[in-house]
Amino acid sequence: MSTSTTWASAGVGSGDGARSADSFPTLRIRRDGFEARGDYAVAQARYLRPDPVRVAALDAALQAANAGVVAHFYMDPELQGVLAACRWPHIHVSDSLVMADKALAMVEAGASAIVVLGVDFMAENARAVLDAAGHEATPLLRVSAAPIGCSLAEAADSVAYHAYLLRAAATKNAMHVVYINTSLRAKALAESLVPTIAVTSSNVVRTVLQAFAQVPEVEVFFGPDTYMGHNLRALFAGAVALGDAACAALHPAHDAASIADAMARLHTFEQGACVVHHLFGREVTAQVARDYGDAFLTAHLEVPGEMFALAAAAAQRGRGVVGSTSQILQFIERTLAAGAADGQVARYVLGTEAGMVTPIAHSVQRLLAARPLADAVDIVFPVAAEAVAASDDPALGVVPGVAAGEGCSTAGGCATCPYMKMNTLDGALQALRLLAAGDSAGQAPLRPASGRGRVAGEEVAALGVRPIAAMRAYGATGALPATLVARTLSRGASAPA
Repeated sequence: MSTSTTWASAGVGSGDGARSADSFPTLRIRRDGFEARGDYAVAQARYLRPDPVRVAALDAALQAANAGVVAHFYMDPELQGVLAACRWPHIHVSDSLVMADKALAMVEAGASAIVVLGVDFMAENARAVLDAAGHEATPLLRVSAAPIGCSLAEAADSVAYHAYLLRAAATKNAMHVVYINTSLRAKALAESLVPTIAVTSSNVVRTVLQAFAQVPEVEVFFGPDTYMGHNLRALFAGAVALGDAACAALHPAHDAASIADAMARLHTFEQGACVVHHLFGREVTAQVARDYGDAFLTAHLEVPGEMFALAAAAAQRGRGVVGSTSQILQFIERTLAAGAADGQVARYVLGTEAGMVTPIAHSVQRLLAARPLADAVDIVFPVAAEAVAASDDPALGVVPGVAAGEGCSTAGGCATCPYMKMNTLDGALQALRLLAAGDSAGQAPLRPASGRGRVAGEEVAALGVRPIAAMRAYGATGALPATLVARTLSRGASAPA
């Protein structure tokens, strides 16, 4: 399938400025509508103006169940579109850790139950946060009876990762820094073997550097995301090359010498990757560099090194960002508000899962409506035209959804997460009906499961939440918890588990 060179109106306004046929699919955002060029962009834009009947149905179901909904940025575009149009106050879309925080805030504000739209470890984290705050009796449901996995989270449950943890456990002064995108059981097992602190893509840089600044001769074992580990090394090496000021900008306790020394004690796992971010490899990066030199570049910290390097170089010029989903959204909002593209079409290459386009589109429209920041904003999806499956029925055109392979490349990886798309609007409505009816038996298959059981003689839920608690303590105080530091320094070269 070749990418269309014309703009299809998805709102108000007429298309213009089409680029060459080999350019990536693009969604153009205007203050009063949307236009899409390329089948993949059309598929994403379809639900930005949701069906009012579906919106009313979800609003009514939420009210009947008095439930809150927390959802991830990578959610299905239809579901995100409907959620954004609902009037119910207890709805929040964000990255993974904030989902758990918002779930707690909703319960404390009066919500009787929580529905989690994400993968299973997100539901587990939210369940653990509610339990730790004394809300064990508050129902929390997923929306699929089948497991909703994650390729990255599964890497932390592998035999290879267990061996990596055992290597850390046999290393003097070892501290394990685990990415939040892992199961509660994986966190519990890690904590039972090595002093462990969780991190998000927003705080991983400062947390790792804080460990090197605060814990003498610490050996940091980061995982399971291989690309993120490599990107941390590249970021640190780049800062060292630029000198002390660049290093201090990453963390005020560091200079070039201290970060260079720390890099020799930074260990990374080599067998973990997100199927979505794996897509953004060498060929995609080369086309971005060739065709989008005037665009702002965004990249998640989970992308391969080529895309990371390109976006990091753009960031040095104020034309890009590498970070979390929320940091990508904030960068787009900040650059538009600063007038970086006044009076022209501002273009942003979206180097992460395509579900991010829904919150981006709504945020950009609010900014454009407030004052004329730009004529329009283009969101570029760096996926091949053949990444979208075509239907034999000309009336359907492109078939959205995981079953059709939407966003998946023959080179590997998807710009559309197949796991996230297991969360459907119909599934959410069914979960809410079960909550409203008080159907405990019907709810049972939708409850998070892997937080149950024991690891090293302790409850998984209690042990697995400790790395998250350590991260929260660091965020609140600016220092790693004293107990984490003491445990790290008390370990000998062959410390027992």
